[in-house]
Amino acid sequence: MLCAECGSPLNPNSRFCDQCGAAAADAEETQIARQSTRAPMRYADDDLEHVVFTARPTLLFIKIGYAAAVLGAIALTILLAMIPFIDIPWYISLPIALSLLLIPGYYHLKRNMLRYTLTDSKIEIDYGLIARTTRNIPLGKIQDVTVSASIPQRILGFGDVVIDNASEIGGTTVLHNINTPRHYADLILRHLPRGQ
Repeated sequence: MLCAECGSPLNPNSRFCDQCGAAAADAEETQIARQSTRAPMRYADDDLEHVVFTARPTLLFIKIGYAAAVLGAIALTILLAMIPFIDIPWYISLPIALSLLLIPGYYHLKRNMLRYTLTDSKIEIDYGLIARTTRNIPLGKIQDVTVSASIPQRILGFGDVVIDNASEIGGTTVLHNINTPRHYADLILRHLPRGQ
C-alpha cells in the first residue's frame, strides 16, 4: 500500500505515513481517485536546473582603466627620471609607477565578485570572492523587466536591466552595466511562467 500524498510505502500497522504524515486510512482508494489529477512524480534528472545565461558587468571601464594606468605609469616614470635635483633609480620609480595598476586591478576584482545567472526557475545574484552571498529571485515572482540606458551607455552598448518582483518590499533588483541588456531582458521575459 502506498501513501496517497507522497507515494512512499506505508507501514501496515501505522495510521499515518512515516514520510509525510498524511493519514493512511483508505489510502489506496484515495490514491486511485487522485491518480488522474496528481502531477507525475519528478525524478532527480527532472529536478536539475538548466542555466540560460551567466553575465557580469561590462569590462569596458576596466580595460580603459588599465590603459590609463599603463600610460600614467610611463608618464610618471619619465617625470621621475627628469627631476634634475633628485636622482631616483629606476628600481624605485618603476614600482611606484606600476602601483597605478592597482586601481583598475581593484575594480577588476570587484567586477569578478559579481555574477548574474538566469536558470529556468530563478535569477541568482552571486556576490563575493571567498565568502559568497547568493540572492535568488523566483521567476514566478517577477512582475516586470525594464532596460535602462543613458545616452553614453547606449553609445557604448551596455545598460541596466531593472527587475520588479513581488518577493520583497520595494522589490526592484538592478543588473548593473550589462553588455547588450536588451538581449538579456528578452531572455528573462522568455523564461517567465506563461500565466504572467
